[in-house]
Amino acid sequence: MPGTLRLLFPQWQGGNNPTYHLGARLLAWLAPANEKDIQAEVPIELPLDIELPLENGIVARSVLLNQLKSATKIIEEHSPDRIIVFGGDCLVSQAPFAYLNEKYNGQLGVLWFDAHPDVSTPEMMPHAHAMVLGNLLSGGDAEFAKMVKVPIKPSFVMYCGLEKMLPKENDIVAKYGIEIAESQELAQSSNSVLNWIADNKIQHLAIHLDIDVLDPKFYRDTYAAKPGGYPYETTDGTMTFNQVAKVIKDVLTKVAIVGFSIAEHLPWDAYNLQAFLSELPIFNDAIG
Repeated sequence: MPGTLRLLFPQWQGGNNPTYHLGARLLAWLAPANEKDIQAEVPIELPLDIELPLENGIVARSVLLNQLKSATKIIEEHSPDRIIVFGGDCLVSQAPFAYLNEKYNGQLGVLWFDAHPDVSTPEMMPHAHAMVLGNLLSGGDAEFAKMVKVPIKPSFVMYCGLEKMLPKENDIVAKYGIEIAESQELAQSSNSVLNWIADNKIQHLAIHLDIDVLDPKFYRDTYAAKPGGYPYETTDGTMTFNQVAKVIKDVLTKVAIVGFSIAEHLPWDAYNLQAFLSELPIFNDAIG
């Protein structure tokens, strides 16, 4: 009988960062349990320390396409009404959101909590996690986009907490006409989101939550809070857990949430501690 599918999807190649693998597993462990939910896991290619090739403009293209196909197959086999995804890089949202939009007759609303727009193309960036929303809208990368049977309507997408965009990203978002609710606005009220739901008569909603929408001053498992700093410029989110939770609770009063995907969890301290412990002989060899 269809119900809620909990999909563990510890994909790391889309952002070329092995920390995502641990981050996804910790999310699944931390989340409240529900014995009624169906449990499944997308198999991820290992090991985590291999050098990933650049293939036709995208790092690890073939691996990511295979994992996307595996996720799609798992979802279709279970045919759920609702999906919860524990990721992994942001590309983990493609298969579940594409499935849900097809299931709900192309009328799926998508609320995208993210500091970044995720509408890039291979010409703009080589990492597929930055293209996922573009793929769902029939843009992004052509090979990934063609796996979306029913593209999501741009008017049925709204950003929450989106921060600074690159000029080309801004052009794409403007072309689609996607609405944006800024962090400062959402800290005061969820009205813009509720009005968007009402104006578009959205009945079924999927939420993508990229952890980097959170302010790194208050939550440290994000890109911007990497110990020692990141080697390139990052865009800091400015939302708090309370603000995100309030928006989601307000939305629940107006619409059914059928999808929830949480991604880009980067537990730096836990990852570094795990690496440290793995180097200690006492955990691997007999000590005489």
